[in-house]
Amino acid sequence: MASVDLETAKRAKTFVVMMGLVAMFGDMTYEGARGRVGPYLNILGASATVVGFVAGLGEFVGYGLRLATGWLADRWKSYWLFVALGYSVNLVAVPGLALVGDWPAAIALIVLERMGKAIRSPSRSALVSYAAQSAGVGKSFGIDEALDQLGAFLGPMITAGVVWGLRSEPAPARLQTAFAVLLLPVIANLLMLALAKRKFPRPDLFETRTDIVRVHYGSSMRLFLVAASFMALGFADWALIAFHVNKTTAIDLALLPVIYAGVMGVDAVSALVLGAYFDRRGLWALVWGVAASAGFAPLVFWFSNSYALLGGAVLGAIGLGAQESIFKAAIAQMVPKNERAKAYGQFFAVFGCAWWLGSALMGWA
Repeated sequence: MASVDLETAKRAKTFVVMMGLVAMFGDMTYEGARGRVGPYLNILGASATVVGFVAGLGEFVGYGLRLATGWLADRWKSYWLFVALGYSVNLVAVPGLALVGDWPAAIALIVLERMGKAIRSPSRSALVSYAAQSAGVGKSFGIDEALDQLGAFLGPMITAGVVWGLRSEPAPARLQTAFAVLLLPVIANLLMLALAKRKFPRPDLFETRTDIVRVHYGSSMRLFLVAASFMALGFADWALIAFHVNKTTAIDLALLPVIYAGVMGVDAVSALVLGAYFDRRGLWALVWGVAASAGFAPLVFWFSNSYALLGGAVLGAIGLGAQESIFKAAIAQMVPKNERAKAYGQFFAVFGCAWWLGSALMGWA
């Protein structure tokens, strides 16, 4: 790879941070609503079966649709358009929950939000990957994931504060106000995105690599996807973990939000550490990330004590940090930039479907 001058590297890092802030505000919106959606659907009259179906449908749409949006983004070279369209959906999907009066309308908005993520995600990862080639691939995706997880922590804290502050009000009014407040991070998200595009309209110019040739990345990418799917099979959704904790009573349920926040923090730190390690040692960082995550399921589901559950949650968070930083960095090193959005779409779809299957099998077992 050709050397990069300090000014270019500095500008590339600025772009990575700006896109990380875009992701942070986006996750504040999504994660802020996520923990409140189940109770809200219950208040609106939806059954447990409906809530479970909606959760599964939303994730299926959110991951499966990325195959198409990544391919289209590469074909049309309209990465900024897909990112802007995907985030703009949040203007309606999340604050709109405050205005609906029945559960079918709420479900439509929940699925719409997942569609928005599917539209934007491959293109956003591709844009970050261009600048990452000049700023340090692993480090860049580590910063991106750390800021993303900061949003995942702040969003639920905001809605929790709103719900607590209005504790004298009826439950529907408290949740509706919490959803309405999330309009603020939506606006911040879109403003930061507009600023990033204005300052860096052609982030693809950061990447000048010519050593990635399509003919020899195809088989490597297929093997990479197979390996990623096996790793994803060992993960489980947080809802299943919480259900297991409730069943075993190994940890007080009141501590679950605190543990979840801690998991987000471990995810962020591991993404930074493993990303920096990737820049020095390459795929060895991926090996260590995958090896750590292998202990997640046995510790969480085979043992019924608090130490094992906490240890398993930490190892799972390390694996998620690797998934969001090293896996993306590896694709950036492996795939030509004109096909990278499609590659990210393939990765997200395969990883998400394997994750869903793994969670289903663990729940069945």
